[in-house]
Amino acid sequence: MKKLISFAAFMLLILSCSSVKNQKVRIYTTEGDIDLVLYDETPKHRDNFVKLVKEQRYDSLLFHRVIKDFMIQGGDPDSRNAVPGTMLGEGDLGYRIEAEIMPEKYIHKRGVLAAAREGDDVNPTKASSASQFYIVWGRVFTPEELQQYKSAYEKRLGRPVTLSPEQVEAYTTIGGTPHLDGSYTVFGEVTGGLDVVDRIQNVKCDRNDRPIKDVRIIKVELIK
Repeated sequence: MKKLISFAAFMLLILSCSSVKNQKVRIYTTEGDIDLVLYDETPKHRDNFVKLVKEQRYDSLLFHRVIKDFMIQGGDPDSRNAVPGTMLGEGDLGYRIEAEIMPEKYIHKRGVLAAAREGDDVNPTKASSASQFYIVWGRVFTPEELQQYKSAYEKRLGRPVTLSPEQVEAYTTIGGTPHLDGSYTVFGEVTGGLDVVDRIQNVKCDRNDRPIKDVRIIKVELIK
C-alpha cells in the first residue's frame, strides 16, 4: 500500500463534500448499470465515496476481482490501464477510512456495498481501503448453517450476538455472506441492476479471480 496520510488530513479532504441524505449513485459498467444508495449511518464511507465519484476516480477502473457466489470487487486505481493477466488488488490512494462496522444493523446480505481492506495482521482496527469496494452476491443459507456461522461469530467477538428476524430471513431467502459480518464496513446497497451484478459474478475468470474479459466501470455518477 502507498504511504498513508493522517486521519485529520483525510477529514479535511472530505468535509467539503455535501452530505446528501440517502445519496444515490449509478455505476455504468460494460455489463450494464448498477444503482446504489449510500447509508447515512456510515458518514465517513459515504462522504469519501461521494468525494471519489466527484473526482471521477472510479471512471474506467475494472471489477478486478470476481468470485462466483461470493462478490465482485472494484476500485483499484492500478486497474485503469492494466494489461490482461496483470494481478491487481494492491492499488490504493494513500489513506484509510476509520471502520464503521454495525453488524447488528447492516449485514452482508446479497446486494450490499462494502469496503475492502487489508488483513487484521497489518490492520487490526479494520480500517477500510480508500477506494476499493465490493458488492456482495453470496448464497442462500439454511437456518442450521446460519446458526453455525452465528456461533463462530460469537466466538470471534467473545460475546452473544442476536440476529433479528429480518436478518435471518435475508440470509435464508435472499442470500449473502454472513461470515464477513463484523469484519468489514457495509455502507450501501444495490437498488437497481442486481441482474447486472449477477451477470458480472458469473463471468469467466483466471486463477487470480480477474475476469478473462475486462469488466470495466465506464463511469460513476451521483443521481437524485
